[in-house]
Amino acid sequence: MEKKLKRDTLCVQAGWTPKNGDPRVLPIIQSTTFKYDNTEEMADLFDLKKEGYFYTRLQNPTNDAVAQKIAALEGGVGAMLTSSGQAANFYALFNICQAGDHFVTSNEIYGGTYNLFGVTMKKLGIECTFVSQDAPEEEIEAAFRPNTKALFGETISNPGCRVLDIEKFARIAHRHGVPLIVDNTFATPINCRPFEWGCDIVTHSTTKYMDGHATQVGGCIVDSGNFDWDAHADKFPGLTTPDESYHGLTYTKAFGKMGYTTKLVAQLMRDLGSIPAPQNSFLLNLGLETLHLRIARHCENAMKVAQFLHDDPHVAWVRYSGLADDPDHALAEKYLPNGSCGVIAFGLKGDRETAVRFMDSLKLIAIVTHVADARTCVLHPASHTHRQLSDEQLREAGVAPDLIRLSVGIEDVEDILDDIKQALGE
Repeated sequence: MEKKLKRDTLCVQAGWTPKNGDPRVLPIIQSTTFKYDNTEEMADLFDLKKEGYFYTRLQNPTNDAVAQKIAALEGGVGAMLTSSGQAANFYALFNICQAGDHFVTSNEIYGGTYNLFGVTMKKLGIECTFVSQDAPEEEIEAAFRPNTKALFGETISNPGCRVLDIEKFARIAHRHGVPLIVDNTFATPINCRPFEWGCDIVTHSTTKYMDGHATQVGGCIVDSGNFDWDAHADKFPGLTTPDESYHGLTYTKAFGKMGYTTKLVAQLMRDLGSIPAPQNSFLLNLGLETLHLRIARHCENAMKVAQFLHDDPHVAWVRYSGLADDPDHALAEKYLPNGSCGVIAFGLKGDRETAVRFMDSLKLIAIVTHVADARTCVLHPASHTHRQLSDEQLREAGVAPDLIRLSVGIEDVEDILDDIKQALGE
C-alpha cells in the first residue's frame, strides 16, 4: 500500500512526478494544441473514450498537474482549475443547475459571489435564497424547494470573518438530497478540509492564499467523490441521463466518482471557456509549494494584530475567530484548530469617514482590492468591493458600513503594529 503523504509534503510534491530525464520543476506547456499520428486517436479523445490532451481549453498538462495537487491537498478525487474564483463558484453550481432550478446559500459570502448568485444567475433562470448561517436548522430548511439543487457557504466568510458550521450545513443538504458546496478560500486545506466534515464540493479563489503573491488570478473546483448523484438521479439529470452532445454518454455511469469533474471539463469548459493560462498555473504552483509555511505565519501575525485591536480604545469591535470572546470561537476550535487565516474584520469608533481617514494614514499597509497576500493590505468593503449593495443588503451580507477588512501579511508583526498605531494617532 502506497504511503499517504502529509499535507506539507503534498504542497511541495503532489501533482508532478517527473520520470527519468524529465524537468524537476513542473514545466509550462504553453501550447494550445497537441499532435496525434492518426484521425482515430483524435476522435477517441473527442468522444471521451481515451484520456489525453488535444486542446488546452479542455485540458493542459501544466493546469492538470496543479489541479491534481489541490485535489490531493483537499482529499478529493478530482479537480478542475478555472480562470478565477468567480468562475469556480459559477461552474460548481451551473454543473448541476439549469434554468428553473434553485439553490440555497448563506448570506455571509463575498460581495461578488452575492451578486453572481442573486443577480446574474437569476438572469439565467436559476434562483437562490439567502439564509442566515446562524439560523436554526429548521429555519434554513424552510428555504428549500422541490427544485433546490445545492446548499452553499464559505468556511470563513469574506469580509465578515464568520466561521461556517460545516457539519450543520452538510446535515441540512443531505436531508434534502443535495450536495454541500463550500468555498474554502480563506482557510485553505492547510487549516480546514471541509470534506472531512461532510462537504461534497469545495471551491477556491486560488488568487488568494494559494498563490499568496498577487501574481495570478485563478480558481479551482474540487470534488470529494462522496455524493451519490444516482441516488438522487431525478434531481441531477445532467449527470445521470445521457448527454446527447457526447453521443448519449452518461457521466455517472461512464466515470463513476469522476462523473461530476468530467462533466465540468468536457461540457462546461468546452462550451464556456474560463481556463487559466498555463503560465498562471505555473505561478500558482510556486505559491502552493510554500502554502503550509505562509499560512502558519499569517495566522501567527493576525492573532497578535487581532488581540491588539481587541484591546485598543479606538476600536469599536473586532471579528477574528481566534479571539477567546469571538462569537465563532467555539466553531473555530472545532473546524480550525490550527488557526483560521490572516484576515481580520473590525470597526473603529466614529463613522464611515473615521475608517477612511485611518486607511488613508497607513504607510506600510496598502489599500488594494485584494486579500490573502504576503503583503499586509486593507480595504473598506462598503466603499470598494461591496459598493454595489444597498445598506440593507450590506447588513444582510454581514458587512457593516464601518467594517475594515485587514489582511495581515507575513512581514515582521512589530512593523505591522507600528503602522496601525501611527494611523490611529497613537
